Amino acid sequence: MKALIHVLTGCTAVGKTEVALRWAEEHNAEIISCDSLLFYRHMDIGTAKPTTVELARVPHHLIDVVASTEAMDITRYITLARAALEAIAARGRRVLVTGGSGFYLKSFFAPVADEVAVPAEVRAAVALQLEQGGIASLVEELRTLNPDGLGALDVDNPRRVTRALERCRVTGKTLAVLKADFLARPGAFAEWPVALVRLEREPVQLNVRIEARVEAMVRSGLVEEVECLRAEGFERNPSAAGAIGYREVLAMLEGKLVPSALVPEIVQNTRMLVRKQRTWFRTQLPEHRVVRVEEFTLPDFNLFDH
Repeated sequence: MKALIHVLTGCTAVGKTEVALRWAEEHNAEIISCDSLLFYRHMDIGTAKPTTVELARVPHHLIDVVASTEAMDITRYITLARAALEAIAARGRRVLVTGGSGFYLKSFFAPVADEVAVPAEVRAAVALQLEQGGIASLVEELRTLNPDGLGALDVDNPRRVTRALERCRVTGKTLAVLKADFLARPGAFAEWPVALVRLEREPVQLNVRIEARVEAMVRSGLVEEVECLRAEGFERNPSAAGAIGYREVLAMLEGKLVPSALVPEIVQNTRMLVRKQRTWFRTQLPEHRVVRVEEFTLPDFNLFDH
């Protein structure tokens, strides 16, 4: 049996960073980030990345591992996370995974990526077909390859339709068979037992924290950070440039958003993200404990032993 993975999650601005640091310090643990934006170097202010002082308190992993122009995917994340897990366990220390990015978080509990390798030439051919014939041509081919139907595939989503057609072409299998194969696979971390805790905070408190956090980001130089990232070419990476905080600043720099609307726009979009996160946590996470942040003021409180 592998070492226990402790997972601490919760929505944006709930207070995960300080709780994770305190628990890790008290329990001889190292932290593995499960935040899809902390991977990127130089994206510090808008991601609320732990400070240099905070990072020095506890060893952290999977922070600042790629350039902001470089795409990060779930397969690479799993490879890096598994290597970090093994190294931490070999040092005799506990593992604390913390973050709120659903897809990456889910990888610790269930399969999230198949093993279908799509050759570059197939990817290029499907992309050309999409460009020349539109999404309708891809859907038409998919219906031919899947006479029993396309299941729950969102046929209006070009990215999902493209990925579906690529996999059908490469494997010669229907979407239904591919899904069955996928669900039958063990998760990437199936050998490790997992203890999961989700932090919660009263909505009124959370809203106040979101407003204060966004205002602090702008005062600390969020606009200047985005200007530097633009010079590096981070707009080539949609995952980075499309993140909340960054996309609104880009809109302002492009004259699409007046400066006075920057903070309210980021706050509103962050609140919308929190609502989506809460829904995802309720519907996608396995059984877990929900703990109010205030409880962590109790001395000697071990969030994973109850």
